[in-house]
Formats: sequence, structure tokens, C-alpha cells
Amino acid sequence: MQAALNIIGEDLTLVEQQFRKDLESDVPLIRKVGEYVLSSGGKRIRPALLLLAARLCSYDGDKAVPLASVVEFIHTATLLHDDVVDSATLRRGIASANSLWGNEASVLVGDFLFSKSFSLMVGVGSMDILRVLSDATTVIAEGEVMQLLCTGELDLTEEQYIGVVRSKTAVLMSAACESGAILGAVSPQQQQALADFGMDLGIAFQLMDDILDYVATEEEFGKSIGHDLEEGKITLPLIHTLKQCNDAERAVIAAVVDQDEMSLDEFRAVSGIVKQYGGIENTIGVARTYIARCKNHLAQFAPSPVREALLSLSEYVVTRSK
Repeated sequence: MQAALNIIGEDLTLVEQQFRKDLESDVPLIRKVGEYVLSSGGKRIRPALLLLAARLCSYDGDKAVPLASVVEFIHTATLLHDDVVDSATLRRGIASANSLWGNEASVLVGDFLFSKSFSLMVGVGSMDILRVLSDATTVIAEGEVMQLLCTGELDLTEEQYIGVVRSKTAVLMSAACESGAILGAVSPQQQQALADFGMDLGIAFQLMDDILDYVATEEEFGKSIGHDLEEGKITLPLIHTLKQCNDAERAVIAAVVDQDEMSLDEFRAVSGIVKQYGGIENTIGVARTYIARCKNHLAQFAPSPVREALLSLSEYVVTRSK
């Protein structure tokens, strides 16, 4: 991340200020919940992508920072809704908003952030950007429903799962990059290249999250280890394992996925099977193929410090531990 911060660090600080300004409301709870989630230590990868994409496309106007704040608004709204759906108690190592203020408040503040995002997009004054970001929010909602339908589905294929990841996680990173390209008024080919860069980066990002659910500590990961498994989410490490393991091992996995609560011993049993069949290594390999594609997409742009920062950011995704 450091190469990116060296270039856009000041702009990211302005994004934080813009976010707080945009949280203004006559309802104090909205600001309280919004600022709590904002201050909980997120990496700001999506705003960073938009700012870097705009820089890569030689944009020097004043719309990038407000638009980066909008992208973080959308992301924060999805986090609030996700934690309610997942019954999460931790987010980035601290108590989740829903565990402090309840599900109702989290959903409603998330709704406020979504609604506010659209009014802020209109203020940017670009119909193309409004189309890209509004389409992305629609796809994110579809991805949430797709993931719900796939819960506990032991026969989920890698292709089906990547489809969920594209919709639920990667599409907003893609939209952030494409919005930066639209600000820079580059060619349609370069705009598509940045959209594709964001999509492949987002897929790799989620795949590494899948791994951390099995191997990181709670302090490193910032949320409960094994929570995806306990929620019945079939992610890529498990998909690979289910294709390789024997019937007895599959029965162990199925029993854990099917129940509402999971003991530490049960998590260790499943994670042991996943590691035995190379589920972690396979997922890292798949993530790296998407990062390689990211580098190919950026080949459409001339070498520059900004391009190198984007490449470094993509490499960070597959080496991070939290």
C-alpha cells in the first residue's frame, strides 16, 4: 500500500474529511453509526483505486475526492447490511455496529448511506459515472441474494462461486476504477481496461479473504475466524477440498456446515481437511492468476509511478495477512 499512499495520501485524508461532511444529518444516530464504522480501520482500497485510476488517466480536477467518498459510502452501507445478514459480532477487530446498536439501526443507517450516495453522485454531474455506480449497487444486491441462495450448497462449483464474488465484492472495485477512467476522459479501451483491472483485483481480494477465514488469528483478520464456515458459506478453499476429499471427510464437512453453531474442535477438523487437500494453496494460486491478469490490463498504459503503485497495490492483495 505504501507506494499508493505516497501518491494519494493527502487525497485520502481529504476523502475522510469529505465522508464526515457527507454524514451530516438531523438524526444523531446516523452520524454516530457512520463515524463508528468509518473510524474502525478500513484500508480504503476502493477510494484509493478511484484516486489512482483518475491520476493514471491524467485527471487533475476536483471531482475525484468527492467521488471516492461516495464509493466508500456505498462500501460502508454494504458492510452494515452484511453484518446483519451474517449475524457478525466483529468487524475489523472491534464490535460490529449491529452488535452495539442492533440490527434495525444498522439496516436503516445502511439505507441512509445508499440513498445519500445517489444524491452525491448526481452532484458530480456525470451521467456515465452515475450509470456505472448505480449499476454496481444493483449487482451488489444481486450478489448478496446469490450468496444467500448458495449457503450450505456443497455442490457449488468454482465458476458459480466466482460469479458470486464478482457481484458481491469485485464489482464495486471495478466501478471505482472505471469511474476514475471516466473522470480522465480516456479512450473506451483504456476505460474498459481499468474496469477489468478492478474486477480481477476484487476477485483476488475476496479469495484471499476466504483463506484468512481458515488460517489467520482473530487479531490479524479483524473478525471471527471460521465465521464463514459457521454461516454455511462455501468458499473456494472448501470447494476445492470437497472435490478432493473422501465420503467420510465430506460427511464431517457437511455436518459442520449444516449446524447453526460450530465448536473450536469442529472448526479445526474442517480446516485440517482443507489444509490436507491443498485448499489454501489452490486458492492462492487462483488469486495469483487474477493478479497476473491485472498486470496485463495495465499494459495499456505507459509506465509511470502511478501505474507502478497500482501494480504494487495488486501485489499487496495476495500478500496481506489481514
